Formats: sequence, structure tokens, C-alpha cells
Amino acid sequence: MKRWQKAIQDNYGTPSIELVSGKGSVVKDANGNTYLDFLAGIATNVLGHAHPAIVKVVSKQISTLGHVSNFYAHPNVLELAEKLQKLTGDKSARTFFCNSGAEANEAAFKLSRKTGKYRVVATQEAFHGRTMGALSLTGQPSKRNPFKPLIKGIKHVPFGDSSAMKRAITKKTAMVIVEPIMGEAGVIVPPSDYLKNLRQYCDEKGALLVFDCVQTGMGRTGDWFGYEYSGIKPDVITLAKGLGGGLPLGAMIALGSAAQLFEAGDHGSTFGGNPVATAAALAVISSIEKEKILAHVDQVGAFLLAELALTPGVSEVRGAGLLIGLTLDKPVAKSVVKKCQELGALINAPGDTTIRLAPALNVSMKQAEIFLAIFKRALKEVTHV
Repeated sequence: MKRWQKAIQDNYGTPSIELVSGKGSVVKDANGNTYLDFLAGIATNVLGHAHPAIVKVVSKQISTLGHVSNFYAHPNVLELAEKLQKLTGDKSARTFFCNSGAEANEAAFKLSRKTGKYRVVATQEAFHGRTMGALSLTGQPSKRNPFKPLIKGIKHVPFGDSSAMKRAITKKTAMVIVEPIMGEAGVIVPPSDYLKNLRQYCDEKGALLVFDCVQTGMGRTGDWFGYEYSGIKPDVITLAKGLGGGLPLGAMIALGSAAQLFEAGDHGSTFGGNPVATAAALAVISSIEKEKILAHVDQVGAFLLAELALTPGVSEVRGAGLLIGLTLDKPVAKSVVKKCQELGALINAPGDTTIRLAPALNVSMKQAEIFLAIFKRALKEVTHV
């Protein structure tokens, strides 16, 4: 703690533990304590820690070709772009690579300006990143207010409210950006027809529809991107987190006519599409397919959702696959997180009554059972129920 405070800025506060190693869904701290990792780097380590496939390809790649910039092509970036195109099911899809979700959303924001319009509709409580453009899209006042004035022309409406969205979208709207499931806000699932309605409204007014799949993407919900259940396609998909399997990698995928908006020189990223990060991403996608992880996500996710819904002290359970949010009866979420850590499990509290779970997608059923026992004990000890 003293070393952190002497050398690192205070924007994160001071962490309570120092992690030094991990394998699968288990991590170890500097004191030798082990924990079940049910946050996975905030939905990022989709194959857990030290997955053999990622270790192998990253080690090989860094010894072969570490970085080339975007003046030159390399095999991994081409193969990954083609793979993502295939996953979208749309041959018109074109990808811009960057390093994070915030950068992917910044790229989508800039792309929307190429339509000749500048107004944007986003949602209240949404999280799209902390850089100034992404922060302007983010609908959380606590994160926005210290950095005003932000970019103008952005209107925030309640998430899941189709009527409010319909009123907000006009012919002057450049883009609408939403998360298929809001993650940072506490895993909020919209009505089943919400995304379909947005597609209709955007088509009627000529606006781009952007899905921020940074948290829902790469199999976390049991689908590749998290919007597939809606039966529609967006104009733009933003990805990061799980895409690199723990390495920094983001992507902004544009489809249809939106894929032709950027011209040479319009945007760039020094490290975007780096050979090492894209090697990791290819290993992630390949492993998800070979290990049939999407079906596993559905199975373990359904088990956790059902069991958590029966837990005393939990008033609501939400989510899809292994992106799960809980509402507690009492405002003790942060205390429950602390107690879980003491008992050997790492989770997150986005709010005073909200818990978020986002373990590795290959977490075992046995580990899910162990986590449930820890969580139930922690909640019982904190609430004295």
C-alpha cells in the first residue's frame, strides 16, 4: 500500500491486495492467499489466467515479431479481421483495431461525424469509457460532472425505454449508442423488443445504431456479441475486454455503408492491431470454439442465476450467460465484497445494493458451487440473516 501511494496517482484509490499469479479462475496474492476470481479483470480474462493456448501464441509471437505499427500489415491482424467479419455474419464488416473499449467508442463517435451530423442519443447510467468523448457518451453524472464541459449535442434517455428513445431520435441524429446489457450500471437487461425498436427508429431517421459490446462481447452472454437474440444487426459494434483474453485490444467494427465512412488518414492507433495482442485474440476465439465454451457459459450461467435467485438477502437477479447482476435487500454490497475477499472470492459492487459477477467463461461448475457457498456465507455474516 505504501509503495502504491508513493508511486501511483490516486485515481483508483489504494488496492487492498496485490495479486502475483493465477491459473484458470484461481489467483494468488503476495501473502500466499488464493481466491476464486469471479470478476476476471472486469469481464476481460475470458479464458482465465495463464491459459495454455494464449501463453503459447503470445510467447511465440513476441519472439518473432513484436510490433510493426500500421504502416505495414502482418498475418495476425488480417486473420483476426477476417474472423470478426465471419462472426458478424456480414461480409461488408470492416474492423478498426485499437487498445480498449474507450478507444473503440471514441472511434465510433468519430465515425458518426462522417455522416455530416453531430447529435447523439445515449442512455442514462450507461458506461462507455472515461476519455473525454467516451465520457460524454457515458450516462453517469458522478463520472461526468468533475470534467464538464463535455462534448455538446449528446442527449441521454432512460435505458430500456423505447418511447423515450423514439422521441429523442431525429433526422439530425448521427448515432444512437447503447449496451445490449448495461454492465457497469449493475447488469441491467432491457425489454426483449428494445434493440429491435432501436433498429427501426434509426432506420427511419437515418442514424447509425452502435452497440457497445465491450462487456457483453466475446461469448460472455453465451453469444459472440450479446445482441444476437434481438434478430437485428447494428451499424457499428465496439469490442474490447475479452477480445484480447487479458491483453490490451479493442475493435470498432462497422457494417454496411458505415464501413465505408472512414477514409485514409481519418483515424489511427499506434498499437491497434499489434501482432502480440491479435495473436492472443485469435487464440481466444479458437479456444472458445474448440472447447465449446458458449454452451458451457449457458449451462453455468443458468445454474448461477437460478441458485442466486433463491439466496436469502437477494431481491433480484439479472443477466445472461456469465454476466450477472444482483440486487441486495440492504445497502451492504461493498461489505459483502470485502467479506467474500476474506473468504476467498473476488467480486465487484457497482452500487450500494448491487453486485456484479463476471468470471472466466471456462469457470468450472465445481468452482461455481464453491463460489455460491462463499457468497451465501458472506451475505449471511454481513446481514446477520
